[in-house]
Amino acid sequence: MNALLFPGILAAAPNNITWYLIPLAFSISLVYTASRYEETKLIITRTTRLFLTILVFMAGISLVLLGLSMWL
Repeated sequence: MNALLFPGILAAAPNNITWYLIPLAFSISLVYTASRYEETKLIITRTTRLFLTILVFMAGISLVLLGLSMWL
């Protein structure tokens, strides 16, 4: 099977290495935010915002790379 014809196969694979990016992004967000603030409520809100920012950035980069790989 060609991965370009079936892109959902790579995303649905349970042992795909990209699944590690979600907990990694959350861990980085939590540690970075907890090192800057002391209030729990502030840590949770800033962690959530930073986590979503990282995920949106990674999704954007992934789409750019996917577009470039299909164009080339």
